Amino acid sequence: MFQGASALSLDVKGRMSIPARHRDVLVSQTEGKVTITKHPEGCLLLFPRDQWEVFRNKIIALPMEAQWWRRIFLGNAADVEMDSGGRVLVPPELRASAGLDKELMLLGMASHFELWDAAMYALNEQAAMAKGMPETLKQFIF
Repeated sequence: MFQGASALSLDVKGRMSIPARHRDVLVSQTEGKVTITKHPEGCLLLFPRDQWEVFRNKIIALPMEAQWWRRIFLGNAADVEMDSGGRVLVPPELRASAGLDKELMLLGMASHFELWDAAMYALNEQAAMAKGMPETLKQFIF
């Protein structure tokens, strides 16, 4: 289970370093093999390869009316591997689609990660907080 936020930077080649606390799990779980794809909210999804296969099978099973979502998720998926330095190359097309330039936020989301442009993430988080908690969370005990 991945959780927590990490502030990261892209290097000049478009690579990001996976934080050590996640790197060890990714190496032992999938030999450092991950898949990156688009997310409809403007970030990227980064899956360990085994979790990508679970997600991919769910997308494949969607009805025909979701064909464009199949294209978005599967047609934009890129299989990448961590290098010996624990870095992952984020393909240029995916970097452009999510507006990733230099400063990033990597969020552990249990089975996968979200990768955001840091400024865009801050704006979205601020907007969500300003809206207040949804009804489903108002009954939640902290």
